[in-house]
Amino acid sequence: MSKRRKFSAEFKRGAVEQASRPGVSCAQVARELGIRDSLLTRWKREAETVGKAAFAGTGSPRDEEVARLKRELARITKERDFLREAATFFAKASS
Repeated sequence: MSKRRKFSAEFKRGAVEQASRPGVSCAQVARELGIRDSLLTRWKREAETVGKAAFAGTGSPRDEEVARLKRELARITKERDFLREAATFFAKASS
């Protein structure tokens, strides 16, 4: 069983914007993006009916904040580890 893919609201809006251009079909855009054309059609219909509130997601603002903080922590941890390794490297080089 394959894992369900999740797409960001920005990705969905961009895909709908591309599919809304004149002379471009939903199937063509979906093929280029590697998604099913029925999925893109559903996103397009949702964007047309709901408007700006489309693709709001199901998570709470608290969940979004936790996810943002986890990403920031991971970035800072990588920076710290890199600086630690660089300090060790230069300490060995100067000896």
